[in-house]
Amino acid sequence: MAQEEQVLVVERKVVEEVGMFQGVTVEVARYQAAFFAPGAARFMRRSEAEVDSSHKQLIPYVIMACGGRYLSYVRGKRAGESRLTGLRSIGIGGHINPGDDMPLFNTDFRETYLAAVEREVAEEVDVRAGHSDRIVGLLNDDSNEVGSVHLGVVHLWVLDSEDVSRREQMITQMSFMSRGELEEVRGSMETWSQLCLDNLGRMVEAGKG
Repeated sequence: MAQEEQVLVVERKVVEEVGMFQGVTVEVARYQAAFFAPGAARFMRRSEAEVDSSHKQLIPYVIMACGGRYLSYVRGKRAGESRLTGLRSIGIGGHINPGDDMPLFNTDFRETYLAAVEREVAEEVDVRAGHSDRIVGLLNDDSNEVGSVHLGVVHLWVLDSEDVSRREQMITQMSFMSRGELEEVRGSMETWSQLCLDNLGRMVEAGKG
């Protein structure tokens, strides 16, 4: 029998102690300190985490930018989350699993998390361009059951070129699009991507800080 998937979570109260929010916040420093504090995060069986709103699953959500254009794709039928099939996205990422070999109780938590994000992205796309990586926002949507158990950690990767190709079959119709082009297809986007698009200017500015 296959071992059940374990996912990285923090208790909801950790977020609440810093300040619960709805939508997007770009004031990420305080939250990062709380999430990356020794013992703040742990792994939980995904089947439990999906129905336990006292915990938030941390989901890296990587936006890739190059020359004012942003990587976008449509989630195909092989998407890991069936509820997102057919929707456009500007975020790459997914659950952080124990396979990422993260030592949760040492001072290198932040670096091991970032390394895990790199590996998660590499499973979905092949990024041959050099890039910088900044955490520029957090996503929270408690308006529905799915959102109530997830917290998005928005990364902005600024690429040297658009040299990115897909690895996962679930990624379809992938291309770099201008902000105006993305606005035209906003209605076909998953909720998190809509929130990111609406706050893109703020997050890009946050990435310059």
